[in-house]
Amino acid sequence: MKKLVFRIPATALLAAALIVICVTPVAWVAPGLQALYVLPLAYAYWVLRNRTTVTEEEIVARGVFGTTTLPWSDVKSIRLVQKGWLRAVKADDSEVTLPAVRFMHLPALSVISGGRVPDTTVPEPVEEPAEEPAEEKGAEVVESEK
Repeated sequence: MKKLVFRIPATALLAAALIVICVTPVAWVAPGLQALYVLPLAYAYWVLRNRTTVTEEEIVARGVFGTTTLPWSDVKSIRLVQKGWLRAVKADDSEVTLPAVRFMHLPALSVISGGRVPDTTVPEPVEEPAEEPAEEKGAEVVESEK
């Protein structure tokens, strides 16, 4: 079974480490400020937890507070929202956020879904009309004399 997992890059955890370093001088000034360490821990949890898993049968969107499983038969369309993020539109017009899935992932999503999601990044082939001979166009044919 084919499976594709979209997640936030692990390099985002470097930001959590930087926040820990920046919070440390403030956290030890007064008792109780050590609670500031919750911020980088919560951010690291968010980075590690958020993901979207797509198979040929379903989409599983896992967020911080829950998981939503959508069979492809329940997906009406995929909608592009602000800054290139994608959402799945269900048959009842409700939307499910697809964590870590962006517009640039659309070709991969199209392949793994078996074509249920069209790849809009590929331009449609445009058929050009066949060239007509000059005589049929009503153009004047000039022959040179020698």
